[in-house]
Amino acid sequence: MKLSFKDRIAFYYMLATALIVAFAFLIVFILVKQTVYQQLDNDLHYEATMHLQETTLEKGKPVFWDKAEWEEREHNEVQVNPVFVQVMDSTGEIITDKSPNLKEYRLPFYKEKEDNEHYNAYLEDELIRQIQVPVKMDGKVYGYIITAMSFEGSQDVITGLAWILILCYPLILIGLFFISRLLAGRSIKPIQEITQTTNLISRDHLNERVSLPENQDELYELSLSINSLLDRVEQAIERERQFTSDASHELRTPISSIRGTLEVLIRKERTREDYENKINYSLDEIDRMSLIIEQLLFLARNDENQKLENARQVEIISLIDEVLNEHSLKLKQKNIQLVLDAEDVNEFLVHYYYGYAILNNVVENAIKYAYPNSKLIIELKLKNSRAVVKVIDEGIGIKEADIGKIFNPFFRSEGLDHKDIKGTGLGLSIVQKAAQAIGAQIEVSSIKHKGTTFTIYF
Repeated sequence: MKLSFKDRIAFYYMLATALIVAFAFLIVFILVKQTVYQQLDNDLHYEATMHLQETTLEKGKPVFWDKAEWEEREHNEVQVNPVFVQVMDSTGEIITDKSPNLKEYRLPFYKEKEDNEHYNAYLEDELIRQIQVPVKMDGKVYGYIITAMSFEGSQDVITGLAWILILCYPLILIGLFFISRLLAGRSIKPIQEITQTTNLISRDHLNERVSLPENQDELYELSLSINSLLDRVEQAIERERQFTSDASHELRTPISSIRGTLEVLIRKERTREDYENKINYSLDEIDRMSLIIEQLLFLARNDENQKLENARQVEIISLIDEVLNEHSLKLKQKNIQLVLDAEDVNEFLVHYYYGYAILNNVVENAIKYAYPNSKLIIELKLKNSRAVVKVIDEGIGIKEADIGKIFNPFFRSEGLDHKDIKGTGLGLSIVQKAAQAIGAQIEVSSIKHKGTTFTIYF
């Protein structure tokens, strides 16, 4: 089911509110039900206690000591919800006395029920609520007084409330959906205006910008972000145009050279040696042109899926040795102790160009930001058929908030705090792009003023 953005907002809001309303209705129902039961149980307990005081023993069985007075009192009272009272012997089988309103009926007795427990039962076909209280004298149970009231009215109230809540619930949700939909429509109206404006923007009209709302709210931030995006797109297209211009300029020379060579070659018949020389010269120019195109495309796009065909592969341990030899002088100048812990993974091959770009920049950064007289640890292991290189320095470290930004071009963490350390902020950007080119992964962990660990999975 596909819903518009406006309908989705209304739908999700309705779902969230549905849970709240359902919970509120459930609480209301439970509280009303408990209140009804509690009120009825209190009345039953009161009646049972009162009639217990009017009970005496005759021949070891409980009876009402002044039944005539009780019958007269009940005859003169107007009872909205009459109370049924029944007295039984200790076995609960023989009725020794009962209220006149029971007539020929009898209240059920349950031996398994606990004393003073309230429970529902039936008097003929009528639902009642009752309690059975033991008649005790000198700690001995002589019988039971069962007091009951009709529960039909209370049950009707509870059932009626349940039906009202059930019927109102979907009506509330439907009304809430349409109200939410109306409010959502008004809320996204500025977004529709932004959409209409951006639709007018094209490659040839990149100078168009979204008008900023007066209120500096989320829509203001959205408009500002869109304008910022358009600025970046415009700059990217400008770079593309510059790339086209640079490519045309760089390629014009070899193309002109090849054309001139071939034109000279066909003017008259040449010797075999002349043909071979001119053709070889043209092939060299084509190779040079191919290399120029490859370099320009790499600089312009840096596509993560780009891989050089027939690329040179080297053993990773040899590549590490080459990088360390390249930086041996810097290690001596800062008196950094090099610790190389390499397992036997000599046969593991990596792309020479990209592998060197990754390791060279990481090691160079480790030396650059390490403290003098510290250690530089390089670990090489084989894990899950992948070579894992760890470069661990004891240096100034990287602020935790900046770890996610260090691969951004030109970014230098707290660059103002170490102006003496030269750098352009492009090294780790090159590392990331080279890693993407060969499918390598890089993890970084750092502790401020203690050091940084780069883990490269080749």
